[in-house]
Amino acid sequence: MWHGKTLKTGAIFYFFWGGKYLFVIFERSEVFGEGQLSWIKETMGVLQLLKSQFVCHLVICYVFLFSGLVINLLQLCTLPLWLVDKQLARRINVRLGYCISSQMVAALEWWSGTECTLYTDPKSFPLYGNENAIVVLNHSFEIDFLCGWTFCERFGVLGSSKVLAKKELSYVPVIGWMWYFLEIVFCKRKWEEDRRTVAQSLQNLHDYPENFWFLLYCEGTRLTPKKHQVSMQVAESKGLPKLKYHLLPRTKGFWVTVQNLRGTAAAVYDSTLNFRNNETPTLLDILNGKKYHADLYVRRIPLESIPEDEAECAAWLHKLYQEKDSFQEHYTQTGRYPGPTVSPPRRPWSLINWLFWACLLLYPLGLLVAQLISSGSILTILASVALCSAASLGVRWMIGQTEIGRGSSYGDKEVPLNNN
Repeated sequence: MWHGKTLKTGAIFYFFWGGKYLFVIFERSEVFGEGQLSWIKETMGVLQLLKSQFVCHLVICYVFLFSGLVINLLQLCTLPLWLVDKQLARRINVRLGYCISSQMVAALEWWSGTECTLYTDPKSFPLYGNENAIVVLNHSFEIDFLCGWTFCERFGVLGSSKVLAKKELSYVPVIGWMWYFLEIVFCKRKWEEDRRTVAQSLQNLHDYPENFWFLLYCEGTRLTPKKHQVSMQVAESKGLPKLKYHLLPRTKGFWVTVQNLRGTAAAVYDSTLNFRNNETPTLLDILNGKKYHADLYVRRIPLESIPEDEAECAAWLHKLYQEKDSFQEHYTQTGRYPGPTVSPPRRPWSLINWLFWACLLLYPLGLLVAQLISSGSILTILASVALCSAASLGVRWMIGQTEIGRGSSYGDKEVPLNNN
């Protein structure tokens, strides 16, 4: 967005790009008439206008989809290596996985220019990225997973980050297939089936060769008014304090995670996310280049301070979410979280990675388009348009999986008390 003023000695214009102010200063405004200044303003504003154009979206989606499929194929080629050198295969897949997930982080950080302010204890800050940890996130926004990835990226653990995800996501091309090779823990949300498989998947991470963060949404599903109402009915029936900004946490998954990562993870990072001005960003907003400002409050809690007994661990987690609720209430009233702030800088690697794949994939695409135009074949052109439309719809479908309105029905119905 452009802003500006004309002074007696000159003119100053400044605009946003990548979340930063850039300045254009003219020493003598008399040199430029109103028409020239207006032209300069409009020319520079084209950058912002381009972000909302379908052609740009198509290019971003094309690069993401086709690079992702290429990377999935490369990951498939590492399968024989697992039999020879498991740790080397893991390290390779961490780098390949980064090539996919960092493209989405680049869209948030570089394309939309979204900024993130971290509220945390300065004593804990040097440990981030240098130890294994369980990250407990609130699940209230469509892009909260992307902000979690950005948190990982800022501290160099994006490629090795893990998550407890629903089984259906493993079938989603690019992301889901990437997660399979990254040893992501999948669950069916059926406790009797999940208990053994989740525990085994977590134990497989004991010898992981790189630092990792395990992202965990203890609420189990995204917050909606209906799910919140049902969740608070369960809280009332259990005699638990009601939460205003969260769903009642699912304690069994958290307990299993903590128990199986003891000795591997050093701490739990209690993370609470919110956006300024009560905004609720979506992935489509990010694709359109809309800028947001996220605030993330992180507390480091040593893992040894969490009770080992299942009942005591459940009580500990309920208390944690009551504290998270108080932090959100504080944010709602004051516009900030308690404690000091720090803004870890963006790393250039996500942008460099996207530019690499863009150069690699857009060149043959340009040659193909040129050949199509020169051929003059209407049938070929129509087939190409249909292919592009199909690819666009495919990416739109993947984006749709992040929308709150398209979320699962998990949590919409009250469950028996012994299932929580």
